[in-house]
Amino acid sequence: MSARFTGTTALVTGAGSGLGRAIALAFAAEGASVAVAGRTAATLDETVALIEKEGGTAAAFTADVSRADDVRALVRRTVERFGGLDVAVNNAAVLRGEGSPVADLGPADWQAMLDINVTGVLYALQAEIAHMRANGGGAIVNVGSTLGAHVRLPGMGGYTAGKAAVAALTRAAALDHIGDGIRINLVSPGASDAPMSLRPGETHEERAARFTTPLGRLTSAEEVAAAVLYLASPDAGSTVGTDLVVDGGAAA
Repeated sequence: MSARFTGTTALVTGAGSGLGRAIALAFAAEGASVAVAGRTAATLDETVALIEKEGGTAAAFTADVSRADDVRALVRRTVERFGGLDVAVNNAAVLRGEGSPVADLGPADWQAMLDINVTGVLYALQAEIAHMRANGGGAIVNVGSTLGAHVRLPGMGGYTAGKAAVAALTRAAALDHIGDGIRINLVSPGASDAPMSLRPGETHEERAARFTTPLGRLTSAEEVAAAVLYLASPDAGSTVGTDLVVDGGAAA
């Protein structure tokens, strides 16, 4: 087992399921103490239990990333629990109004995606950077999507706009804060084996048939996690403001 992150603390938002859970598990497997964050205590506790079952160290913190006070408190509690913050992964996101043309996208769906998918990333960056630049730097990885800067699909306008904004915000923050010793990058998954990509009532087989890639299959959550860990690791020491696409060639 690799131990690239032994002695470090990693914070992962949206860690109660899907990609966030896979990312948290991967950091713990490589030695990090992991703060798992999200809005639902029960699912966060499940993630912590999975980490501890494998001998890892984790703690669950409920937080709503659309609230700046919540995110500041999340960083503070992480530091209090583990003694620092070396890596942050901003993964929390929602998908609302899928299938709605732009003209028919409901204001509540639009606002929810802006609040969590865009403003939530901004608030998280601000709280994480405030700690890191006062404590010797760190690494931040935002989780975007191929939808936005790379691919567009009908009926996904709100989500696409938000993820395109995250891509731009990531690069701006990377330039602003590399001088503070903070490396900021983006991972953009395509269709992946995660709950968000399943439509209501859809089976895994039906989802696989709906998505086609040159690779011939969906990207696994573990493959996305591996990309995140690479960007957060010393192996990517000269990688700043990049957008790493992990989509089986769909956007090529």
